[in-house]
Amino acid sequence: MSEHGEAAADGRAEPPRHEAESLPLAERAEAYEGALEALRAALEGADAPPEAPEA
Repeated sequence: MSEHGEAAADGRAEPPRHEAESLPLAERAEAYEGALEALRAALEGADAPPEAPEA
């Protein structure tokens, strides 16, 4: 398999791989964990009621 979206043996082009897929497994896990933490924080903020405007 190609890692850079080059033509496969049967002539079809492969989609480019995500940058994290080329990292070692431990580093890949850390990258995904960081992304999950950011998503969780964003979702928690979205669930909070809007603040009342100050008068």
